Amino acid sequence: MDRGDLLTAMKQCVLDGDVEEAARLAELSLRQGVPPIDSVEKGYVQGINEVGRLFEAGDLFLPELVASADAMKAALEVLKPWMEKAETGRKVIGRIVIGTVKGDIHDIGKSIVASILVANGFDVLDLGVDVSPAAFVEKASEFGADLVGLSALLTTTMPVQREVIKALREAGLRDRVKVLVGGAPVTGRWASEIGADGYAEDAIRAVSVVRGVLGLP
Repeated sequence: MDRGDLLTAMKQCVLDGDVEEAARLAELSLRQGVPPIDSVEKGYVQGINEVGRLFEAGDLFLPELVASADAMKAALEVLKPWMEKAETGRKVIGRIVIGTVKGDIHDIGKSIVASILVANGFDVLDLGVDVSPAAFVEKASEFGADLVGLSALLTTTMPVQREVIKALREAGLRDRVKVLVGGAPVTGRWASEIGADGYAEDAIRAVSVVRGVLGLP
C-alpha cells in the first residue's frame, strides 16, 4: 500500500468506526516509515473532521460518532509514543484536563470530547470518571492546564462542577485556568450560574467552544 492509499484508508477507517483497522494501519504506517505526524494530520484527522461535519448535518448519529472517536483513539494510542520519542509531535495549541466529576461514572461523552480535542491539536489529560475536585485541581496544576473540562451526566452530580470551580479558585488557579462544562442535564444557564467560562452542547461543538474560550482562531 503506497502512502496516499494508506492515508486514504486511515480516513475511511475513522469514518467506518473500525477500531481494529485504525490500530492496524497505524502500526503499518510505522513499519513503512510514514512520519506519525503525517498519519495523524493527513489521515485520521481528515476522517474525524468529516465525521464532525456529518454529525452536525444530521447525517450521522451518536453510535457512529462514538465508534469513530474510538477508532481515532486507537490510532493515537499507537502513534503518540512514537511522536513523543521522535520529538516530532504536533504543535500543541492548548493543554486540557478533562474528566467526569465525582459520583458519576459515565464515560462515553467525555471520551469523545477528549479524542476530538486531541485530533484538533490539543494536549489532553483524561482523568477518567468519578474525579474529585481535589484531583482536578492537582492535575490542572501539574499539567499546566489552560482549561479544565467537567462532565456530569447526572443531575445529582452537577453541583460537583460548581465545587471544582470553587476549588480552583481557592487554589489560586482560577485566573489562568478556564472551565468548560458539559453533560446531558447541563445547560448554558447552569454554566453561567456556577461561573464556568463555557458550555458545550455536544462533542463536536466542544472544539469551537474551547477555541473561543481560549481566544484561539
